[in-house]
Amino acid sequence: MESVSRARVRFAPSPTGDLHVGNARTALFNWLFARRYGGQFVLRIEDTDRLRTSEAFESRIMGDLHWLGMEWDEGPGKDSRHGPYRQSERLDIYTRHLGVLVREGKVYPCYCTDEELEAERSRLLSRGIAPRYAGNCRNLTEEKKKKLEGEGRKPAWRFAVDEGDIEFDDLIRGAMRFSGSDLGDFIAVRSNGIPAYNFAVVIDDHLMEISHVIRGEDHLSNTAIQLLLYRAFGFEAPLFAHHALILGKDRSKLSKRHGAVTVREFRKKGVLPEALVNYLALLGSSFGDGTEVLSVEEMVRVFSLHRAGKSGAVFGEEKLEWLNNLYIRKYENRNLAGLLAPYLKDAGYETESRGEEWLDAVIDTVKGNLRVLSDITDYIDVYYDDRYDITKEAREILREEMSRDIVNVLAEALNDPRCPDENPYSFLMESLRKRTVLKGKSLFMPVRAAVTGKTWGPELNHVMNILGKESLRRRVQWAVEAAR
Repeated sequence: MESVSRARVRFAPSPTGDLHVGNARTALFNWLFARRYGGQFVLRIEDTDRLRTSEAFESRIMGDLHWLGMEWDEGPGKDSRHGPYRQSERLDIYTRHLGVLVREGKVYPCYCTDEELEAERSRLLSRGIAPRYAGNCRNLTEEKKKKLEGEGRKPAWRFAVDEGDIEFDDLIRGAMRFSGSDLGDFIAVRSNGIPAYNFAVVIDDHLMEISHVIRGEDHLSNTAIQLLLYRAFGFEAPLFAHHALILGKDRSKLSKRHGAVTVREFRKKGVLPEALVNYLALLGSSFGDGTEVLSVEEMVRVFSLHRAGKSGAVFGEEKLEWLNNLYIRKYENRNLAGLLAPYLKDAGYETESRGEEWLDAVIDTVKGNLRVLSDITDYIDVYYDDRYDITKEAREILREEMSRDIVNVLAEALNDPRCPDENPYSFLMESLRKRTVLKGKSLFMPVRAAVTGKTWGPELNHVMNILGKESLRRRVQWAVEAAR
């Protein structure tokens, strides 16, 4: 088991889009780690790219974290001495730190244009060489600098990388090594004064006293760059842990072409937050005894970076929806009714006039079939006469001679004065069994087709008892007409 004396972790999204499930999983790992070791979970907004970031996305990301139950201890709305927590509000901090590296000669001005850099990159690629900056501006004379500045060029600031190795122990992947010669002199601050990602992250993580950086394996090369900056500033580096990425079914990085990939999309479908958190915690990690359904408290109690897998985990919506169905079944009908209400309203279903007892009874019959909350509209229509419609498959069954006979007997039983107005199922089915001497599918399928207009759905006894005699009479008459 890990030995952690201090745990301050952070989740630092860039608000350029909605919260991706892969990023939500990174946030979850950090949140669980902080809760497991009694530490702090910090939210930092990396919004220096003002052209692509937006306040709307920032608000939606924070809303999704709230919905998932991942409340932050410090961050926007929860300020402390480590703030501000938006990088756009920390630009003066980055400027001061750049000044330190400039004075110590650890960075140099680079006047190369985007076109020149792209041409250099293309040349290297054409020769089969991994592109990296060749250091063209590393040793410019003062005279050359003045000439380039006279042409109107504004320099970016590049970090002068030594050729030695950069090594660190990853808490998930073990010993890691990168060569400085492969990295090239990277940009610390752009020509417009905006810090590059790695430069800002190192300063922020240090000043916010982050103890552990837990993130995806696609950041491994960034870690090598960041360690160079930690050394240059004389900062103590945090511990690093790089978990595997979430993959699509083709084992490529999960993207829009695989289907829904954002938390907001799954919220809209009707995935419950506890189901999504449970599923993300399972992806690429193990809880030891094969348990798949865990409460948040259980996840916190057993969470360990050592259980995080090194290979990518395939995201499967089928497994997520299976888990979601288990959580839906656990809900009390009254509570579930509140969650289903928006989907029913959007689809035009009016429930208030029918009363809470009626809705409770309906939900009780369908919730076992709901993979996601939005599925409710595929099942509840059988309880509305104005939504009654006979599918092609049901119509074919009703046109069979034996089915017509069964439906005619059902119509007669509904007109029997002994048939109760409420809960008529037992009386009607007993009458059908006596008159037709049939049972099983051969009896139930024609009845289902006539009563619901479908060949599938909630259990027939519940449907017929909830509908009552008068609704059943109307439907059977419609079925008789459709079978002609």
